[in-house]
Amino acid sequence: MIELTIVLFQRIGLLLLMAFILTRIPRFRSLLDKDITLKTVIYHSLIFGLISIIGAHVGVVMIGNELIMQAWIINVAENEVLIGFSIVVVMIAGLLGGPFVGLGTGMVVGLYIIFLGGGGWVANSLINPLAGLLTGWAGQFFSDDRVMSPNKALFIGIFPPVLHMGLLLIMLPDQQIGVQIVNTIGIPLVVTNSIALTIFTMMIRLALNETEQEAALETNRALTIAEKALPLLSEEPGTMNARKMAKLLFKELDIAAISITNRTTVLSHVGLGDDHHQPGEPLKMRLSKKAVKDGRIQIAYHQSDIQCGVENCKLKTAIMVPIYRSGEVIGLINLYYRHSQQITAVEITLAKGLGTIISNQISGLEAEKMKKLLKEAKMRNLQAQINPHFLFNTFHLIHSLLRVDAEKARHILVQLSQFMRANLKIASESLVPLHKELEHLQAYLEIVQARFPDQISTSIHVDDYLLDIEIPPATLQPLVENSIQHGLSLSTSKGILTINITKTDNNVSIVLLDNGQGFEEKLLPILGKKPLHQNENKGNGIALYNINQRLISLLGEESELHIQNTDNGSMVQFILPYRNCKKIM
Repeated sequence: MIELTIVLFQRIGLLLLMAFILTRIPRFRSLLDKDITLKTVIYHSLIFGLISIIGAHVGVVMIGNELIMQAWIINVAENEVLIGFSIVVVMIAGLLGGPFVGLGTGMVVGLYIIFLGGGGWVANSLINPLAGLLTGWAGQFFSDDRVMSPNKALFIGIFPPVLHMGLLLIMLPDQQIGVQIVNTIGIPLVVTNSIALTIFTMMIRLALNETEQEAALETNRALTIAEKALPLLSEEPGTMNARKMAKLLFKELDIAAISITNRTTVLSHVGLGDDHHQPGEPLKMRLSKKAVKDGRIQIAYHQSDIQCGVENCKLKTAIMVPIYRSGEVIGLINLYYRHSQQITAVEITLAKGLGTIISNQISGLEAEKMKKLLKEAKMRNLQAQINPHFLFNTFHLIHSLLRVDAEKARHILVQLSQFMRANLKIASESLVPLHKELEHLQAYLEIVQARFPDQISTSIHVDDYLLDIEIPPATLQPLVENSIQHGLSLSTSKGILTINITKTDNNVSIVLLDNGQGFEEKLLPILGKKPLHQNENKGNGIALYNINQRLISLLGEESELHIQNTDNGSMVQFILPYRNCKKIM
């Protein structure tokens, strides 16, 4: 029995090798990924069915309890019973592809066995589709993994051979011959089939683990390089920046040399050949020009493809990786090697992945830069809408005072020039320190005090350590102006305006309180959210809207304006992130 088991293992080994080689083909990875469609079921059923037919031909023939070994079985006589090894391949197809692929494979080989004939053709033809169907169902039921664990495969692999022996006992005309066959080959067949299925699953799992670990390492390697390259990509492009990038990649990659180019010129070369491969040279390689033109990776497998003019250049092969910015090729990363054997599938995959990641980083940085520029342009536009509002009121005041108090008019004009000087200094910035914003506000309040002497009282409470908090420029002055124009100026009593700037948790709270008439209740939900109609509340709300939009755009949603009425007037509140302070509390 032991000798018979060894012989069966020898015959089955060839089938296992063939099945394993098939699973290395990329198209068969769809089985492991459970990507099963009608087309893949038919395709894989035919392929595995063909291997199963080979398994039938390399089986053994039994006459009673006598075992006949042949290298290749061609014909099976009526008094002979074929014991083929197709069932092993059918079980493999069921485990990999599920019940449908298993059933399809079993039907292909089952129909073929009918034509081979022999005394046990009915049992042999039935067991194959049954084995494929049962193994596929069992595989789906017992495991959610891509490939079943070996111990489960060992357990499942026992039943189809046992079922095969049972069918032979039932369907052979001579029951005594069936018993002799089962006694002779039953246990070896069960052992070899179940162990073969176990070995196959172990081979697949080990191969998958090795491939996935290798892919994970290369992916992690590419991500690590890209992370280190990100600070360099953030800098302005140029020859110096390209040399830094080339040195970084040369250090991280196992290569002979590296060049970084733009579309026409070599920007930097590090490694072998740096004595004659110099920055500033035009692109010489035909494949480099093709990579720039087509935007696809190119590989120079021969030294003649390098097209180097130096006779003893040690650079033999290269991979040319296009680098994109916003969908357009802007240059190449050329990876050079000493020998063509060093350019493996892993190196090509790494080069492609590295090129994709760096291109995405460049495009992302470019998009972020454009977004920032657009945001700043929008802020300038909003700022321009706020300043004229104040200027027109001030010019009107000067015009009125020129007729009654020229000295006071001149004083206000001086204050206005100081205010505009401060305004011009901060108009070019998106964020300014709080102390500059307060200086800007103070210049405005000087003009207001001249306009409303003894009618408005203002007070500002702020701790010194908060004076370096960053705030969008011209935020406080329009809020104070809005409070004076639409609240305090309509009040019959003396106007009181208070600004409290305090630290709360990780934020700085800025609260403006006045004792004016407050806002119309119906306008509170929309103030700052959108401009109002021109005739509403004797104003259009554009100042509040612009300030709110700048706060949200520059500092986030949490910094939006909160406007409400109080028992004595109104309150406007917003927060700033507590950061970039020179003094710590």
